Amino acid sequence: MPENFEFTSEGTTVRGHLYLPEGSGPFPLVVMAGGWCYVKELVQPTYARAFVDQGCAALVFDYRNLGESDGSPRQHLDPWRQIEDYRNAISYAETLEVVDRNRIGVWGISYSGGHALVVGATDPRVRAIVSTIPVVDGWRTMERVHGALGFRRLRELVLADRRSRFGSGEHGRIPMSSKDPAAEPCVWPFPEVTSGFEALKATDAPNHEHWNTVQSVELLWNYTVFPYVGRILDTPTLMIVAENDDITSWDLEIDAFHRIPTTKKELFVMNDTSHMVLYTNKSHLELAAERGARFLGEQLVASARQP
Repeated sequence: MPENFEFTSEGTTVRGHLYLPEGSGPFPLVVMAGGWCYVKELVQPTYARAFVDQGCAALVFDYRNLGESDGSPRQHLDPWRQIEDYRNAISYAETLEVVDRNRIGVWGISYSGGHALVVGATDPRVRAIVSTIPVVDGWRTMERVHGALGFRRLRELVLADRRSRFGSGEHGRIPMSSKDPAAEPCVWPFPEVTSGFEALKATDAPNHEHWNTVQSVELLWNYTVFPYVGRILDTPTLMIVAENDDITSWDLEIDAFHRIPTTKKELFVMNDTSHMVLYTNKSHLELAAERGARFLGEQLVASARQP
């Protein structure tokens, strides 16, 4: 069973679970957090257990404003504050006697797949990066998934919320996705996102809330990993993409991968799959987890055995 923990990130209490291999350590460790509106129970335990089987501890946390962590407004997704939560999670991990502070990696999926790249590029303590089906450019991604007319409507909604928020100080809210995105404005206009996350909420992740602040969308538009990936000069990096992923756009992901200058990088393309299949299909999920675990085993665990 994982251990509970909490730490403070910029004055807000962040909570999570620590998964440990058998033995006394100190262990290499990977810091993990989820994507858009995720909580720590959503698919991440499958990855964490695979990493533990390789001898690597896993620290999984809820961002501020989400899940069991404190913070308001609730369901407000600020990517740069989430990245700060990642970096503070590394600082917390460094204080643990069971953790080898010289062998810490980062893992992310979807929105946090981009975060893992940024953290790995900007924090010298990161010794390995695993980025799974990442969001790499928020503006281009939203333009694609909404189409011209849908994106026009979304921009109008975000502008109206900004004006309303200026007067009231209150954040508007918008569904993460919808079963009928043509009739209901939402962030990710894919019915399979709704059905997939409803199933996960009913089984594994009851703390998941399927909505976010409207301002979170505006912050997503200003998010891109491209100014940062060029800084990954020597940090081993694995990127996992799904063939024909039209949610986070696998061509944009592969473009970002090719801009990473380190020679210690690997691209793993999962054939005959899609973005949401990595959440709803157990065999595909376990395959992605196994590939990430093998990479972390090579980069973090095996390094301790070298003379």
